[in-house]
Amino acid sequence: MRNLFFFITLLVSAESMAQQAASPKLVVGIVVDQMCYEYLYRYSEKFCEGGLKELLGKGTNCRNTQYDYIPTYTGPGHASIYTGTTPSNHGIVANDWYDRSTKGNINCVDDSSVASIGTVSNYGMFSPRNLKANTITDQLKMTYPNAKVISMSIKNRGAILPGGHLSDGSYWYDYATGKFVTSSFYKSELPNWVDEFNDEGYVDKALKQEWNTMLDINAYAESGPDNSPYEHLLPGKVTPTFPYNLKEMTNGINNYELFVYTPFSNTYLTDFAIASIDSEDLGKDNQTDMLCISYSTPDIIGHAFGPYSVEIEDMYIRFDLEIKKLLKELKEKVGEDNFTLFLTADHAVVPVPQYLIDNNLPGGYFFVDNHMIELRAALSDKFGEDLIIVQDNLNVYLNHERIDELNLDLKEVSTYVANIIQRWESVKRVFTGDQLYNASIDDEWMDMVRKGYHHAESGDVIFTLEPGYLAKSTDTETARKGTSHGSAYSYDTHVPLLWYGKNVEVQEVFRNVLISDIAATLAHILYLQNPNSLRGKPIHEVLMK
Repeated sequence: MRNLFFFITLLVSAESMAQQAASPKLVVGIVVDQMCYEYLYRYSEKFCEGGLKELLGKGTNCRNTQYDYIPTYTGPGHASIYTGTTPSNHGIVANDWYDRSTKGNINCVDDSSVASIGTVSNYGMFSPRNLKANTITDQLKMTYPNAKVISMSIKNRGAILPGGHLSDGSYWYDYATGKFVTSSFYKSELPNWVDEFNDEGYVDKALKQEWNTMLDINAYAESGPDNSPYEHLLPGKVTPTFPYNLKEMTNGINNYELFVYTPFSNTYLTDFAIASIDSEDLGKDNQTDMLCISYSTPDIIGHAFGPYSVEIEDMYIRFDLEIKKLLKELKEKVGEDNFTLFLTADHAVVPVPQYLIDNNLPGGYFFVDNHMIELRAALSDKFGEDLIIVQDNLNVYLNHERIDELNLDLKEVSTYVANIIQRWESVKRVFTGDQLYNASIDDEWMDMVRKGYHHAESGDVIFTLEPGYLAKSTDTETARKGTSHGSAYSYDTHVPLLWYGKNVEVQEVFRNVLISDIAATLAHILYLQNPNSLRGKPIHEVLMK
């Protein structure tokens, strides 16, 4: 019996060693905030060798990767990528929402119970406490406590949600100081290597530089004119055109918010990621570690200038160089056959609606404030008073307490609100919370809303707009510049997904892949139990080797 037990122990040990040998030493997750699938091809002739072309030519390209819920925002996107499920399970229903317990708006990673670490500003008071599901990074840490998980981004939510609840270090940008910070949820003080990186003063130096196009301005044929009426003005500029002399724009006074509107911000994040590989010894032993990098600046620039701007094209040409630098460092520091990398996006973006209007294409604006005045007046006429607390993200939050006091039926009030909204021009579909909470799948549009709905955080009535439309508060000249995302349409839901590195085949996958399939695939690459709320399916083509 003793010999049998010893033999079984040897088999289990051998199996564990085989699994560790098959798994990469480091998994690198790259999320590009606001990246359209087509950018991989529209700008490809200007990409260098060794960057995005390397991922496209030597890895697996899932060409039909989609989000299957709305809203397609940064917070829900990052949470869905790493949990392998949708907002209906992980609870991150938007970047912010109305919180009934505090009677105010909260950010998806707000946490007043923690303190800022690395800054005296409030910009460190965040954590993953609002995330209701485990991430693949949590699953790795639970299974192998010695594994390291490091996550980083310019945006707090881009760092916090991928790192999960058990991160060994999640870091984001402090707009007050231009440095990377964290919260007491993770650390009592910044590690020495983060302090040393911050002390190099990269941001202060960058704000004395000029952002000009890498190529001759006439070479940007994939974009519209540089001086476009559809773009926002950055501070200190009278036209939205190159060059951007940051020192002149700020009169020599450091503007740490302006910095993130430049591609220098991507370089800052890449260098920080490379510093973490060395300082945290990532991928240096046989236990798989994870490094989660989220590039926020593509979204920040994309909102301001739109997807057909010279600024966004130049930023992606430069971003390609960041990928090349990162791949070079990973090969040298971890080993070419020792890491697996995926690159995807948290959402894409709609063309500037005013551009669509001017070119006789479907689309436009939905100005919320006037419609809400009409809706509040209708409720007062019908029920004797306004029963709306707030509208946020096309979610209408009703006053439950007052509805109860008036002995009204919440379902009746919600249905009345929905019936009025459905009559508004440019509204596509309207659903009540009761419909979404109790419904099975009705059709693709209802299913996408249902998967993005969580009863505690979402509103009582949710509506969606027709293709090409953006919601704005009021009609102003500024409101008609720049763009956003959040819809159920392919311009927001269709994103890149590239796999590269250890055991990854060179191939293109054309079948439909869901964003929740990423975590499911990683669970198999790492021989892990699925995260607790995972609904995605493994991408078997990535696992074939």
